[in-house]
Amino acid sequence: MKIFSFFLIIFFVFTVRAQTFQLEFLLAENGAIEITNLYGRVRVIAGESKRGDEQTVDAGKTEEIEKAVLTAENAKETDVKIVSAKNSLEILVQPADEKSRIDITVKIPARMRVRVETSGGEVSISGDVASAVVKTDTGTIAANVPLDDVRYDFVWTESRPRFLSDVQLEEADEKAGGKFVLNGRIGEKEKGKNKKAKVISEDEAENSEENAEEAPPENSEKTIDSEQSATNKKDKKKSKDKKSKTESQKPKIVKLDFTTARGIILLNVNPNEVPSDLRERRLTEAAKAIIRSGDSFLVDAIRRASPKYFGDYAKTLPPRKAVPVLSEGKKTQNAAFSQIKRVLVNVTDINNRAVSGLQAKDFEIAESGASREILSVETTTTPFNLVLLLDVSGSVDNYVDFIRKTARNFVNTVSPKDKVAIIIFSEDVKTLSTFTTDKGKLSASLDTFDAGGGTAYYDALAYTLAETLRPLKGDRTAVVVLSDGDDNRSFLPFDSLLDSLRESGALIYPLYVPSALVASSAGNDATASVDPLRTRYIGLTTKADSEGEKLAQVSGGVYYPITQLSELQKAYDDIVLQLRTAYSVTFRSNTADTRSDRASPNLKVRVKRENSFVKLGSVVEVAPKKTSELRRNDFPQDSNERQTALMHSLFAEAVKNNFIASIRKI
Repeated sequence: MKIFSFFLIIFFVFTVRAQTFQLEFLLAENGAIEITNLYGRVRVIAGESKRGDEQTVDAGKTEEIEKAVLTAENAKETDVKIVSAKNSLEILVQPADEKSRIDITVKIPARMRVRVETSGGEVSISGDVASAVVKTDTGTIAANVPLDDVRYDFVWTESRPRFLSDVQLEEADEKAGGKFVLNGRIGEKEKGKNKKAKVISEDEAENSEENAEEAPPENSEKTIDSEQSATNKKDKKKSKDKKSKTESQKPKIVKLDFTTARGIILLNVNPNEVPSDLRERRLTEAAKAIIRSGDSFLVDAIRRASPKYFGDYAKTLPPRKAVPVLSEGKKTQNAAFSQIKRVLVNVTDINNRAVSGLQAKDFEIAESGASREILSVETTTTPFNLVLLLDVSGSVDNYVDFIRKTARNFVNTVSPKDKVAIIIFSEDVKTLSTFTTDKGKLSASLDTFDAGGGTAYYDALAYTLAETLRPLKGDRTAVVVLSDGDDNRSFLPFDSLLDSLRESGALIYPLYVPSALVASSAGNDATASVDPLRTRYIGLTTKADSEGEKLAQVSGGVYYPITQLSELQKAYDDIVLQLRTAYSVTFRSNTADTRSDRASPNLKVRVKRENSFVKLGSVVEVAPKKTSELRRNDFPQDSNERQTALMHSLFAEAVKNNFIASIRKI
């Protein structure tokens, strides 16, 4: 039995606005900690358990003692009560002001028993604990523990189960009184037993082989028998030590006992990756398209949100033709007298707005650190592929005409050469029109939908990236979103979109219009007569506002929080201006490395203006001019280089002409 030692060191760290103090404890492992905090969050961080010989305590040595640290935020010493016993520690939060919020963090040694109780505060348990018993009212319970061998027992006393797990759990059972229970075991217990048996049998076989090889003949001397006996004993001892070490390295059981009235339980899932709707439900068409895309970030998020239906749908998909492997980007060789390339460049300022009026002297280009000559810089006129993504959920159910009108205004604003596709979303997505320049067709498609239902905004945006824009990778693409920005039905969480958005290269232009603003424009808002002032100033939620800014920032677009309806047309005009403010930069290159869908990582473009940021698009090779079209300025200034370049060009054109003549004879 281990002897528990305990002593306490207290020191305080004061800040100007709030007080934070720490308590350090020296505790032996395998102890127990109980925390009660009805006034804030509780975070418990356990260390990693030691394995093998590291756990052995030599005879004659004192017990190894490990440190535990408690940190309390916005608290005074008198707000936290500490009760210690022989092998346990109790932490009770009791602030003088019951309206105070006190968050505490406790770092503990591995393999300790933890018990936590909160009211509405979040509880986070991470690391290698022996057991965790948690009770909350509405607080989220998030556990991030080793999953080698976990026994779990989750109970909801006043609501249906709301949980998310990185591994599939058993189905919840409904009990009397509206209580739901979810319990089971995670890990490979049986496999572990087989593995253990396999290790032992291999050791025995090894010993048998060694014994057979070293067995003396029948007429051997007794001395040899004695030596062989000693060898066998040594091998058996070695096998026993190896077996003991193998058993000590087995995963240890982690017991999780969580009880909540109406809270959410997360098992090895980042709280930022929790979707808006945690109900187990059938996959939408948007979710199925995202799964088919193979985007690992998005697919994993849907798997966690709906494991049963994800598994059922995945079984219906054909196997992949080949296992994905890393490969070098496709390269092409340029046979021209000098390699000339053109890169598409977007330049924005610190507010993510396009910078106009740049010339060749404002740019610098380098490949693999070597400077390159810029031949020309032109404002690009390359058409865009634009997706108009419209929110037609229940929040705008009575204002469909408003949505149609604003959508038509956007269609009429874009350039005649730009291709536009229209996608609507509520609980699922629907494509009203694929990419086309026919504005009449686009306008007619807007008469074919009705509004209503939940808002699966994140799913719709991911669907647009994975299904609609993926085939156009390398082209100029943008998504214009008209919504109130609030999601309540997606399988995907917001954070899962960001990596896929960066990879897509699409610009996102969120236009977020508060639902109350749309309602007031219709002149029949039911709440207007009750509180007209409040209705007038209802705006976007803080969540929508911050997410809109993030989408624009990550993609290189611009966020437009609409506060007056007149700002919509101004936003449309500004978007078109932003899309047109890009540059086509032509430069000389000495490498044949060209990727059709993106710039080489070896290519660097810099703008010689403060607080200017460059985003590179596709890079293409420029076809060489015919000899008759070559001008003096097309060659390097050095006369020898100019002559060499001209000879290369003449030779290339001669080879081309001879090849064409040979084909004609055939």
